Amino acid sequence: MKFISEVISVIRDMVRNLIFQLAKKLNKITAGNITPNSVTYTSLLAHFPIAVLIALEYNIIGGVLLIIFGLFDSLDGALARIQKKASDKGMLLDASTDRMKEILLYCGAAYALINNGNPNYAVWAVGACGASLLVSYIKAKGETAIAGKKLTANEVNRAFADGIMRFEVRMAVLILALFTGQLKYAVVFIAITSTFTAIGRLISISNKL
Repeated sequence: MKFISEVISVIRDMVRNLIFQLAKKLNKITAGNITPNSVTYTSLLAHFPIAVLIALEYNIIGGVLLIIFGLFDSLDGALARIQKKASDKGMLLDASTDRMKEILLYCGAAYALINNGNPNYAVWAVGACGASLLVSYIKAKGETAIAGKKLTANEVNRAFADGIMRFEVRMAVLILALFTGQLKYAVVFIAITSTFTAIGRLISISNKL
C-alpha cells in the first residue's frame, strides 16, 4: 500500500513539473494576463458540459475533455507560484471547485447508469461521490485542527494527504473507465477504496493530533 502511494506521488510530481514548465511558457506568451483564478473558474465551467457528455454516454469525448481540463488543476497553482499570487484564498477556491467538479461528474455518471439500465450501480455512484467528499472533508478538518500551529499554508495542506485515493487518482480511474466503457465498475471501485482512504486518514490524523 505504501509502495503504491509512493509511486503515485512520484508520477504526480512528474506531471506537476511538466505543468509548471507549461505554465511558465503560457505566462510568458500572455504577458501574465491569464490569472490563476481565471484558470480555476474555466476548469469548473468546463466540467458542466463534461458531466452532460458522461450522462449522455459520449464517454470518449468526455474522457478527452476531462484529461485536458483536469490538467488545469495543476496549472492554476503553477501560475499562482510563477506570478507570486499564491494565497490562502486561492487554495480555498481551488479545493472548493474540485469538490464541485466531482459532484457534477458523479451526477453525470449516475444519470448514465440509470439510463442504460444499471440503477443499482447508480447507487454506487452516489456512494463514490460521498466517499470522495469524505476523503477531502477529513483532510480539511485535520488542517483546521492544526491551523494554530506555526506551519505555512502549503505545509498544512500537505500534512494530512495520506491514502491512495486522492483527487487526481479518483479522476484517473474515472477517465480510464470512460475510455474502456467500464463506468459501473469504476464507481464501485472508487466508492470502496475512497471509503478505506477516508478511514485511514481519520486514524492517521487522530494519531497525529
